[in-house]
Amino acid sequence: MKLQSYINGQWIAGTGEGSPMFDAVTGETIGYATTEGLDIPAALQYGRTKGGEQLRKMTFQERGNMLKKLALYLTKRKEQFYDISYKTGATRVDSWIDIEGGFGNLFANASLRKLFPNQPFHVEGDPIDLSRGGRFMAHHILVPKRGVAVHINAFNFPVWGMLEKCAVNWMAGMAAVVLPAPQTAYLTEAVVRVIVDSGILPEGSLQLLSGMTKSILDTVESQDVVTFTGSAHTGRILKAHPRLTQEAVPFTMEADSLNCSVLGEDAVPGTPEFDLFIKEVRKEMTVKTGQKCTAIRRIVVPENLVEDVQIALGKQLSKVTIGDPRLKEVRMGALINQTQVQTVKDQVSKLAKTADIVYGTLDTIEAVGADGEKGAFLSPILLRENHPFKNTDVHEIEAFGPVSTIMPYKNMDEAIELAQLGKGSLVSSIFTNDDTIARAYVVGAASHHGRILVGNRDMAKQSTGHGSPLPLLVHGGPGRAGGGEEMGGMRGIKHYMQRCAIQGSPTTLTEVTGIYQANAEYKETEKHPFAYHWEDIEAGMSIKTHKRTVTDTDIINFGNLTWDHFYAHTDITSLDGSIFEKRTAHGYFIISAAAGLFVYPNKGPVAANYGLEECRFLRPIYHNDTIYVRLTCKEKVDRDSRGKELPSGIVKWFVEVFDQEDELVAIATILTMVQKKNPFVTINKNTVQKYLAKLTEDTKPAWGSMNAQQMVEHLEYSLRVASGEIQDFEIETPEKILEKVNESLYTHNPMPKNYDAPKLLQKELSKTRYENLAEAKTKLLEAYDEFEAYFKEHPEATTKNAVFGHLDKFEWDLMHMKHFNHHFTQFGLL
Repeated sequence: MKLQSYINGQWIAGTGEGSPMFDAVTGETIGYATTEGLDIPAALQYGRTKGGEQLRKMTFQERGNMLKKLALYLTKRKEQFYDISYKTGATRVDSWIDIEGGFGNLFANASLRKLFPNQPFHVEGDPIDLSRGGRFMAHHILVPKRGVAVHINAFNFPVWGMLEKCAVNWMAGMAAVVLPAPQTAYLTEAVVRVIVDSGILPEGSLQLLSGMTKSILDTVESQDVVTFTGSAHTGRILKAHPRLTQEAVPFTMEADSLNCSVLGEDAVPGTPEFDLFIKEVRKEMTVKTGQKCTAIRRIVVPENLVEDVQIALGKQLSKVTIGDPRLKEVRMGALINQTQVQTVKDQVSKLAKTADIVYGTLDTIEAVGADGEKGAFLSPILLRENHPFKNTDVHEIEAFGPVSTIMPYKNMDEAIELAQLGKGSLVSSIFTNDDTIARAYVVGAASHHGRILVGNRDMAKQSTGHGSPLPLLVHGGPGRAGGGEEMGGMRGIKHYMQRCAIQGSPTTLTEVTGIYQANAEYKETEKHPFAYHWEDIEAGMSIKTHKRTVTDTDIINFGNLTWDHFYAHTDITSLDGSIFEKRTAHGYFIISAAAGLFVYPNKGPVAANYGLEECRFLRPIYHNDTIYVRLTCKEKVDRDSRGKELPSGIVKWFVEVFDQEDELVAIATILTMVQKKNPFVTINKNTVQKYLAKLTEDTKPAWGSMNAQQMVEHLEYSLRVASGEIQDFEIETPEKILEKVNESLYTHNPMPKNYDAPKLLQKELSKTRYENLAEAKTKLLEAYDEFEAYFKEHPEATTKNAVFGHLDKFEWDLMHMKHFNHHFTQFGLL
């Protein structure tokens, strides 16, 4: 079998034999990977244009929902990837980290859409006033780079390694070209095939090169981004590529690192921290057979506890069953291939020149359910280096397998120094229940690490562990670890975007950014801004309210209501030496009074107050002062609706409170939930009559098998079900999904075409009940009147629907709206 690459919109195999890929458990050849003969420059350009152009047009919300949809799609098909992953030597737990951990990155990055504006670019930070009069200002925006992300990945995480990077560049609006390590490229290819077949990503967003290629950097351009995960040696070679320097291409390297875990001096045997430490080291040595860039390579222990740690770890490692990862009893599988086994043995031999092997063997082992000689199996190896300051190989040589070394320290300063001797690591951890020790280590060691975990009894049950990079935390490290940074939530997305400072007037920058800037021109509206749906609201839409005079009575009553009796509001004899001249209105009274001035009382699109983002009181308001408000739309943020909630977005309103001298006395940003426009035609008796008038017996459907009369009788039947006339049937939707199906009524998604009707309705559709279409129309209108009359007489009633369960009047109206719109569209009436 020869792996195929997916480039330029097609699957294609390279020429030549390529690199062999082996089953880590049996040693058998799986196939070959090669990119020879492929037009790699064209693939990069295809990503910049075909994929990038589409992604750059999408808003952050659209990109985030795309990632969420892809994550759900892949999760439903995850088992097929586990079957393939076993061939890499990974157990079920190992594969879970790689496969579902990768999908988890998609979910996590999808959720970040809520932190970005509802547009294709990001507006960063606060506005900057460049003039005293506020008429000249600046802001920073981040736009998607117009290049392609090139990801050169390691063999140990063929799924996670791809998706933790791609999720970020897709959120930023960049396409990706992925070059997985040949040893496990077959698993990456399997996932990419499913992604491509899903059609969820725009074409060109993801391309795959299955095999080694030395020319991928030859044609990168200044708008591209290159990332590399692998050995520090290979990373340095790639980083020195002249094209990267010539085009100033950003290059992020995440290299192997000699990560350490420290046992605090207080964590003696018998404490929860000692047990947690032993468990964590054993896990990091054996999960993924130690083939993790975040695995613990150096075990830093108080010198008086070295023997205790050695014995405890030996006992734990002796319980680890090694063999075929498909077997439930197996806890550690195989390394990726025999070449890697020999590489690890060679590195251990170098370490063993000064360190002692205190557990494990380099000899062939017996593997459960597998041939120990044919498979890439290796015993966990625990070494002990008694002189870590003198013998520095332990800080320079990494055995990329189930290998770690114990070393002693005398005090915390020495522990920190040992950690720093690794010359930069991805992660470190310390296990202590003494927060003073934890602070000393974190502050002292942070300069040499990308992440530090403090483990103790309080966080143990919820801890994700030493070796787990998380999507919302930075992953990377200084020095030997590559000096790069990826993931980290919004930080990671920004690596694929270009930051640009923009200058101009507040009005111009409001239009450019889509966010209202203070001192910009207001957009006066014909109606109150709260009377507009979310789609119709624009940044800058504004209203000036009428005025209100604040009285002594207002201040006293507010104090009594809230129990806020601060002296400035209640005791005018205590104002000497304060900033206040008279009895002062409560700041929160000013905000409350402002709300009373700007709130639109009628029921409309504004569904709820969603919160307060900022609030500042600039000048005191005294009794008998008069205030008025300027309410202006600052920004719109899209949101996902959940449960029984009509679709809505968030609008941020800039509230400015002025006094009688037109002086600004308070500002705030309030958030409201504003409903979106209903895309469906409103259904009532008049609209039903209007559209039925267009229907004739010759009207043909755009889909489905019903004729015009059958459609009308079908709608009439559903109305009679709604009014309780027909209820002798069972709900057909399974109970476990009924709530979710019911909630779909609240969305703006239309009913699907060619959907199989419930069995109850299928019987009715098989025949017509009336002589002709005209009679059917009359009966439909009669049924509509009876439906309205029933719920007028029984307003609290619910009746059954075969698909959506028990519905009240409001839900039946939602159902009829979708249902009538569906069939009226089917017959071209809408």
